[in-house]
Amino acid sequence: MRKHIVVVGSLNMDLVVRTPRHPQIGETIIGSAFQTFPGGKGANQAVAAARLGGSVRMIGRVGADAFGEALLGTAARDGVDTSWISRDAEAPTGVALITVDDGGQNTIVVASGANMRLTPEDVFAAEAAFEDAAILLMQLESPLPAIARAIELAHLHGAQVVLNPSPAQPLEAEILRRVDYLVPNQGELALLSGVDGAQAGARRLMELGMARLIITLGEEGVLAIVDGKQTSISAHKVTAVDTTAAGDAFAGAFAVALTEGLDALQAAAWGNAAGAISVTRPGAQPSLPHRLELEELLARVK
Repeated sequence: MRKHIVVVGSLNMDLVVRTPRHPQIGETIIGSAFQTFPGGKGANQAVAAARLGGSVRMIGRVGADAFGEALLGTAARDGVDTSWISRDAEAPTGVALITVDDGGQNTIVVASGANMRLTPEDVFAAEAAFEDAAILLMQLESPLPAIARAIELAHLHGAQVVLNPSPAQPLEAEILRRVDYLVPNQGELALLSGVDGAQAGARRLMELGMARLIITLGEEGVLAIVDGKQTSISAHKVTAVDTTAAGDAFAGAFAVALTEGLDALQAAAWGNAAGAISVTRPGAQPSLPHRLELEELLARVK
């Protein structure tokens, strides 16, 4: 059986308003277009991986409502196995309130709803999803006890653990040491390490036992630190329309590349390209690239 990716994470409906600029505290400004898009970091990463050819199973929780039904449908249409996503009769599906300015930069507030009711028991009940898995891909929009249980099952079944520590929050060193690939941006790295700067933050996390760090640096590209060797990958020059889900595109592509036998640097190059494509169009899941787009961009920069 082909090795697959297990994604444990969130599913949200994104409520997006375009605005010339972000409002100051206490200020009301007039926006323009309003749209709804399927999102949630977990679902985004699952869809990103599936569109690039990955075999993906997702574990999560949505409400018994219209948003939940819509999110399950969109994920399934992109090829994600949603068999292990639960419907919660007592909490609504998560939503994200997003503003995107004329420069493509966003601010996001998440009301997690059913996502934060994912339990270790839910993850354990989905153990069958981990059988023959190559990669466990996670974020931090789910409760930490559920994430810890998923890591346990990944190790039990021989899967490598990829963690995108977003949204940023402190993590115990014991969790970090059990992660095979940590994929933070600069802000997440600073919070986890307690120091500013990619180099200083990376050194601190390596002191805590991290051997493989893939640090996304936005317009500055990627800094990959794998078993003591550092490599910089330049960013692709694109015009950003909406940066929502760029990190999710990166994580999904990175995971697929690993399942296909590429090394960490090659996987980071895939992620770098996928993220660049995603920022050139609006929305979370609508912005995620398909395999042919990724291959064409990678071919142009060889």
